Amino acid sequence: METLEFILAQHPFFEGLPQPHLELLTGCATNVVFKAGEYILREGAPADHFYIIRQGRVAVETNIPNRGAVVVESLERGDILGWSWLFPPYRWHFDARVIDLTRALALDGACLRGKIEADHNLGFDFFKRFSQVMMDRLQATRLQMLDIYKVDQS
Repeated sequence: METLEFILAQHPFFEGLPQPHLELLTGCATNVVFKAGEYILREGAPADHFYIIRQGRVAVETNIPNRGAVVVESLERGDILGWSWLFPPYRWHFDARVIDLTRALALDGACLRGKIEADHNLGFDFFKRFSQVMMDRLQATRLQMLDIYKVDQS
C-alpha cells in the first residue's frame, strides 16, 4: 500500500524536496475522489486546496458572455490543479469540472500556508515550483484563447 508521503515523493512536482519538507506536506494531504460532472472548484468560491490529479480528467473552464463555459485546459494524471490558495483573497478564478472519475490528492491550503510561513526555505521552494506550474498554465491558456478567438481566413 502506498502512503501519502510516498505518493508525494514520487510526483515530479515534489522532486528533490527534502524529506523533512515532504513529511510536513504529508500532514496537509488527503485522498479525494470526484465523480464525472462534479465541480472541484468554482469561480469566486474559496480557494482552500490544491490538487494532484492521480487518475481521470478535469476540464478547467471559464464563462464567456454569450458563449457559456469554455474549456481553457484539460488536466489529467500527474497534473496540478489550483494555485489561488496561495494568494489573497484565496478565491478561485476558474471552474474545474470532472470529465471522468477522478482520484486526486488534496493539499489543504491553510495548512500549507502555515507551514510555508513557518519555514521560509520551504516557502521559497514552493513558490518556485508553483511559478513554473503557473507559467505553463498561462502559456497553455494563451494558446487556447488564440484558438477560441481565431478568425476564419477562408
